[in-house]
Amino acid sequence: MAMTMPAEELELLIAGYVLGNLSSEEAAQFEQLLATNPAIAGEVAQLQSALETTYAPPPMSPPPALRSRLLAAASEVSSPPTPVFSPPSQPFWRSPRSLLELAAAAVIVALGVNNYRLSQALQVSQAETQQAVALTYQLRSTQANSLASAQVKIDPQTLKGTIAVQNLPPLPPGKVYVLWTVLQPAAPFTTDQKDAILTQAFQVNDRGTTEQAIIVPAAFRDRALVTKVAITVEDAIAPQKHVGKPIMVAPASPL
Repeated sequence: MAMTMPAEELELLIAGYVLGNLSSEEAAQFEQLLATNPAIAGEVAQLQSALETTYAPPPMSPPPALRSRLLAAASEVSSPPTPVFSPPSQPFWRSPRSLLELAAAAVIVALGVNNYRLSQALQVSQAETQQAVALTYQLRSTQANSLASAQVKIDPQTLKGTIAVQNLPPLPPGKVYVLWTVLQPAAPFTTDQKDAILTQAFQVNDRGTTEQAIIVPAAFRDRALVTKVAITVEDAIAPQKHVGKPIMVAPASPL
């Protein structure tokens, strides 16, 4: 499996494993890689050693000459000397340990940047969710002299809502009112021949009113897809045929 995984992805898995940042799925995947490729275990051990050295370097005694000068300086408080350092035995960039430390530091910085970006994206998403408000559609009768009205309120996050109707005449047996969600022709949803989705069938009482909870299509999460909300009268046994004409309509833009 390690042979088919891109090197960059493998390096990130190794770094995440050492730093403890892997998810349960990623950790399981990496443990499978360890079981099938012992060379990866060596890389893990080297990176762990480099990190331990970086965060907890072993104590080191100063060279004898430097130690003598420091002790002498301690007795001469009035004139502190300039510290003298012995040059390293080899250039820093040629030390294998230093290279591993640099690589580990680079991985830590990269992971930190990625975590920061993910955190920022999550905060933006949460802020947008908190700012989301209910959509309200006011439906008006298509007949000039009708007093009928209806209000549909929708939470676009939960796709739950309510419909409240007033002054609609009770229907004869075998008929039902139907609330439709009408979408743009190219909307990525299954609609009928009129680009509509049957949203709720309902009846009114003898006073011409009703109020009930509804579940709406996911299209309301992108309000630009919704062209209008309408009510028709349909046959109770087959309301999905959508043969009735709108008796109440609300424009696409909610209040």
